[in-house]
Amino acid sequence: MIMQSLAGRALLCLLAGSIFTLGLAPFDLKLLSVVSMTLFALALTGQSWRPSLLLGWCFGLGFFGTGVSWVYVSINVYGHAPLALALTLTTLFCAGLALLFAIQAAVVALLRPAQPGLRIFLFASLWVAFEWLRTWLLTGFPWLFAGYIALDTAVAGWAPVIGVLGVSWLIAVTASGVAEIMIDRRASRGITLASWIVSIAGAGYLLSSVQWTEPRGEARKVAIYQPNIALEDTWERNNAPILLNDFLGHAKAYSPSSDLVVWPEGALPFYFDQAPGYMSELRRIASSNEGTIVTGMPTRAGNRRFNSIVSIDQSSQTYNKQKLVPFGEFVPLEESLRGVIDFFDLPMSNFSKGDASQLPLSSSMGPLAPFICYEIVYPDFVAKGSRSSNLLITISNDAWFGSSHGPHQHFQMARYRALELQKPLIRGANNGITAIIDEQGGIVAKLPQFERATLEDQVTPREGLTPFARFGSAPILLISLIFPLFIGIKARRQQGCY
Repeated sequence: MIMQSLAGRALLCLLAGSIFTLGLAPFDLKLLSVVSMTLFALALTGQSWRPSLLLGWCFGLGFFGTGVSWVYVSINVYGHAPLALALTLTTLFCAGLALLFAIQAAVVALLRPAQPGLRIFLFASLWVAFEWLRTWLLTGFPWLFAGYIALDTAVAGWAPVIGVLGVSWLIAVTASGVAEIMIDRRASRGITLASWIVSIAGAGYLLSSVQWTEPRGEARKVAIYQPNIALEDTWERNNAPILLNDFLGHAKAYSPSSDLVVWPEGALPFYFDQAPGYMSELRRIASSNEGTIVTGMPTRAGNRRFNSIVSIDQSSQTYNKQKLVPFGEFVPLEESLRGVIDFFDLPMSNFSKGDASQLPLSSSMGPLAPFICYEIVYPDFVAKGSRSSNLLITISNDAWFGSSHGPHQHFQMARYRALELQKPLIRGANNGITAIIDEQGGIVAKLPQFERATLEDQVTPREGLTPFARFGSAPILLISLIFPLFIGIKARRQQGCY
């Protein structure tokens, strides 16, 4: 009955979008994401492009409304925006992103072919095309990709070959195939779909045994500090001496026994050039033990300020963040928005973008591929930046999101990067989730959130490139972009337009 009216279909899409998040961390009810996509495909059946716009927007509203609700925490708790304003801004953010699903649904309706097989592949191709669109549109928001639900499953073996977007395509084909069976329940279609699922899972299982990379050298000891510093304490000038003494004490305690000491994003509350004596002392501690200290801290060059990672041993080397967070690290339309609410006046909200040609960071463990916070969620960006490195490192400060599911989603995506590239990843976060991740995306060791502690374990760098590291998402994007074009040309020819 619910499918017999547009209002019923819209409600179904809102519900379907809302349950997608349950397939991702920290819930990991993976099948619910597949159910979500299936219901979405089912609701679009037989609809013209105009009602499909509404259905897609409703799905997107539920999708982003539950998936990125943690944005509210940043705006209300740390931006000090009133409750009503924080809810309004969060709603507008989700509603704006939902327009992408509206357009996606309209295109599905406009191009919908008569053949079931073509409909299945059209839905999957457009799903991936719009996931890719989210990686760069308006600086990019590559969050909530369907492929992430494959982590810790047999299908995960595909990730080093086709990346998260490729796995999204496999999942979308499956979901759309289920929708087609629900429309036409012929046994032959059920057998075909079952064969597809078994083949994908079986191939993924076999691929998971392939060693795309190999160890480089012996295991080395790493110490990752999770200081659990409140955001307001980080920016409070009077707290600076306390924080500096704390990190200096940590260096003296752990550097002698560790090849690599890692501190989180923004750990040191001063510019690199402001405290030459302090940095010299860190350099002395690290070099005397033939180790390396890696820390997050701001740097500057002329009038430009950067969110940076600094590698400290006998010398110092800096990586400046390239993927900046809108409103968090820079303010679009700055003259109009700065001063409207405190969220737009945060001390670190006017950083400059780092140069794209930066080299890996040197360390006692070999070249490190560095990524700061949000950068780790960009699959192709990470793949490109890791080709000359044997070890991935990402530092973050997820205190912005409190106890929401945002940090867990962020951590899941970091694990996926290690899996795609088959290289170990070191993750240092201010209040969690701090962890060491192996080349299969597995958790070697991690710290509980919201605790001050140091994680010590061993990491073995690995060399070599996976197919995804070599080619990125280009192969699956070609399929996802060309297939809808092919369907469109085919439809117009059938209509006598050519």
